[in-house]
Amino acid sequence: MSINPFDMHPKNIDDTFLDFKELYPQSYDKDATDPYTKTRIILMNGTEFEAVWFSHQFSRHCNNNDIRRELASIRYIEQQQQKRVSNLKPINETILETTIGYEQLAVDLTSILAKEEKDPCVKKALDFALLEDFDHLYRYANLLEMEHHIYADKLVGKYTEIMPGRPTIAEHRYPADNIKPFINSKTADPLTKLNVNIITAAEQQTMNYYMNVSCFYTSDIGRRLYQEIGLVEEEHVTQYGGLIDTNCTWLENLLMHEYTECYLYYSCFETECDPYIKKIWEQQFEQEVAHLHKAVEMLKIYESKECQQVIPNGQFPKLLSLGSNIDYVRKILETVRLTGKLEDYVPISSLPDDDIFFRYQNNIIKTVEDVPSHDIIEKYISKEGQDYRFQVEPHPIEALQNRNVDNTTIGRTKSE
Repeated sequence: MSINPFDMHPKNIDDTFLDFKELYPQSYDKDATDPYTKTRIILMNGTEFEAVWFSHQFSRHCNNNDIRRELASIRYIEQQQQKRVSNLKPINETILETTIGYEQLAVDLTSILAKEEKDPCVKKALDFALLEDFDHLYRYANLLEMEHHIYADKLVGKYTEIMPGRPTIAEHRYPADNIKPFINSKTADPLTKLNVNIITAAEQQTMNYYMNVSCFYTSDIGRRLYQEIGLVEEEHVTQYGGLIDTNCTWLENLLMHEYTECYLYYSCFETECDPYIKKIWEQQFEQEVAHLHKAVEMLKIYESKECQQVIPNGQFPKLLSLGSNIDYVRKILETVRLTGKLEDYVPISSLPDDDIFFRYQNNIIKTVEDVPSHDIIEKYISKEGQDYRFQVEPHPIEALQNRNVDNTTIGRTKSE
């Protein structure tokens, strides 16, 4: 059942602060919890970080202390929500095990959004980065088995395949080629506006996680892999964040942030299978409804605008339901030879020999052996005779079927 949060009677914000007993939750059992419960937690952790980050930036660019005081109250509750959600992760879940969840979320969330997306530019962006996050899952999974003898297919519940996508080595593009056209929020489909906000927050959380945990990883090869993939996540956040309409005011953006959080918490509540965590989603949805109504009030007071000017129909569109997307990913793998070029995506074979993509690659990659994502697979193959994969059928791309060698040319060189 879909609802309209603008029609709900909100709680008073001051009545929604959590005490310290409520704030620290019971963590999930990493061996028994459904993979999509884990990915929902990662998603909402990232969504709350985005809310906090945005609010701080708004406050630092605002000269009205009445607005800043309202933001401070909302932001503190967002901080409580983030800390509650993040501590659902158990103490005994390692950095790398959590990383598998991050990449499973990236693959399945991106697939789900792309399948429903009506804006062709946004859909192309989602499909393009999907194959890169898919490859990251494969690289981290090989590291996990090599160092900890844990099979990642068990962690993802066999809902998500683990095999090469666009090789990570091919993902390093000149930064200017990650800037894409931004949407027009006045004419965009409501789901498109939600999608660009959702994927930006999710990929930003992944980027932040890798930025911070790289130095805490316990092997040099692992630290180097987090470094490399963290730089690709910077590319993804640049791409996705650039899709958001740059013409919106701070208060219009605040309203959209709060609406997005309401939509996601309600989606999580409707699809959650863990009763304890389902209750948390419900409570935090109610908190977000209060934040949403405060944003409506502020927009009217300070910009003389009605919320319908930003979100014409507040009724939630189709709710987000995380699940398996094996067939969709296999279909999109047909585009593995694309690369980013200014506002579009083009076959690598179409670039001139002196294109900045090749010059940039030659500048940062002196030898293929220096690249951590490649080194991981080569070491695993050397040890085990073939790479680690979970696939329901042979890889749909012939050039990526060979498990005895890591392909470092597809999507990267014109000759492939």
